[in-house]
Amino acid sequence: MEGGHTKTDKTELTECWRTTWKTPYIMRLALSAGIGGLLFGYDTGVISGALLYIREDFEDVDKKTWLQETIVSMAVAGAIFGAAVGGWMNDRFGRKISILLADALFFIGAVVMAASVAPWMLIIGRILVGLGVGMASMTAPLYISEASPARIRGALVSTNGILITGGQFLSYLINLAFTHAPGTWRWMLGVAGLPALVQFFLMLFLPESPRWLYRKNKIDEARSILDKIYPANEVEDEMNALQESVEAEIADESIVGESIIAKVKGAWSNPVVRRGLYAGITVQVAQQFVGINTVLYYSPTIVQFAGFASNKTALALSLITAGLNVIGTIVSMVFVDRYGRRRFMIVSMFGIIACLVVLSALFWQASLHAPAVSKLGSSHFGGNTTCPAYLSAPDPSSWNCMSCLQADCAYCADGTNKYQPGACLISNKGIRGICRGEQRIWFENGCPSKFGIFAVLLLGLYIISYAPGMGTVPWIVNSEIYPLRYRGTGGGIAAVANWSSNLVVSETFLTLTEVLGSAGTFLLFAGFSFLGLVAIYFLVPETKGLHIEEVEKLLQEGYKPKAFKKRKSKVEGSS
Repeated sequence: MEGGHTKTDKTELTECWRTTWKTPYIMRLALSAGIGGLLFGYDTGVISGALLYIREDFEDVDKKTWLQETIVSMAVAGAIFGAAVGGWMNDRFGRKISILLADALFFIGAVVMAASVAPWMLIIGRILVGLGVGMASMTAPLYISEASPARIRGALVSTNGILITGGQFLSYLINLAFTHAPGTWRWMLGVAGLPALVQFFLMLFLPESPRWLYRKNKIDEARSILDKIYPANEVEDEMNALQESVEAEIADESIVGESIIAKVKGAWSNPVVRRGLYAGITVQVAQQFVGINTVLYYSPTIVQFAGFASNKTALALSLITAGLNVIGTIVSMVFVDRYGRRRFMIVSMFGIIACLVVLSALFWQASLHAPAVSKLGSSHFGGNTTCPAYLSAPDPSSWNCMSCLQADCAYCADGTNKYQPGACLISNKGIRGICRGEQRIWFENGCPSKFGIFAVLLLGLYIISYAPGMGTVPWIVNSEIYPLRYRGTGGGIAAVANWSSNLVVSETFLTLTEVLGSAGTFLLFAGFSFLGLVAIYFLVPETKGLHIEEVEKLLQEGYKPKAFKKRKSKVEGSS
């Protein structure tokens, strides 16, 4: 998952409810900025359903896997650049201007995608939307954090995380709603412009971050905003705290340097920060290489791999994964401070690996038991419609549905029983229409399978395993693992590692399924997940309940798992 989460607990959630009830202005600030999280989540989820219909309208996209991957992943590429530029813009022009620009980019991108007449327009629109997402992912949590009372800051920033997963769920609902509407995917992608427009107008009437104003010596403006957020007797204390914090930040910059290059060099040359980066980058890369965005970006396609050919059915079943992701995020918010970050991630990884291995086995069995290809059934539609590779195959009697799809053809199921031998045909719109005209099911991504429903259930278990642990905890770890003066730099490096890993996974998934098959691809992700589990065990300490100084001391000594510490002490004792 892309975005950020800050730790919170039940006490803070209760305090958050009381405070915002008394001062609705605070919730207005948080929710207005939090729409950025909703946009982030919507963009992540919407393309998975829209892609099904884009492929039907553009034959080039249907035939070229790399083009599908590019349409999906260009938003991620844009987000990497947007996040990098967003950090600079936040400091130079302020949080409010950055959010307004992100909204404008997102709105223009949504319009360009909805009006696309060719794949290249879709790609440009996805890049623009990605730029907006990247800027919003950096800026929205920062704005909420700086415009919130300290005692409820974690709870309010967590609303951004909930809105991200909520946006993903909303995207699946929107996709399902427009399955029969004229223009299908154009509506799915274009609707994203509305919340961007709403946020733009809401933000016009909201103030700049008081911290940024104070840093720019606009002290009176900062005080006037704090007057609206805090009770009168707390404003002066907050002004003093703001002064101390800004002065400390300026002092840190004089030591570390203001340029990005100087900050990165300083971070890497410091052994404490370097060990923190080992942990922070490990959890962010592992978060992506468990394959989560293959589910979020390609969920309906995976459901079709499992044997559900109908776009509408695939979208409806994908709602399960999106809903479970929301529930998992809430579970993490409630329990992560009780059971700890390290334990949550390790348990999460065991669940992910088990699900991926079983999922791989199911897809393998489905490929072995795919319905056979009937020579008579294939010739039924005419010689010019039969798959050329099937006609020239040395042993066509050994072909099944999976063999047909691997030859870049399509499978038209038997009209009375989809599990009986069907036809292997050339994959194009005209022949697809003939097949469906006979009330048969057309398969291009997966084959009829009795294992399909179990694959969908396993996808649900995968999300349940992922969301509370690897879905949210890596962001919490990165908010706690670095010394204060390097927190922005360390978090930024880890976030770039996250987005870059996301890009690699989303850009290669469909190609991997073509080369390795669905079973081999999920087994590969299980292998990556195992490597991630080993790395987390050896490199990531528990930060639950530790103060900044305690985390620094832990990293100064060099972290080792308890089991290895005990073993070492026994050896020393015997000597």
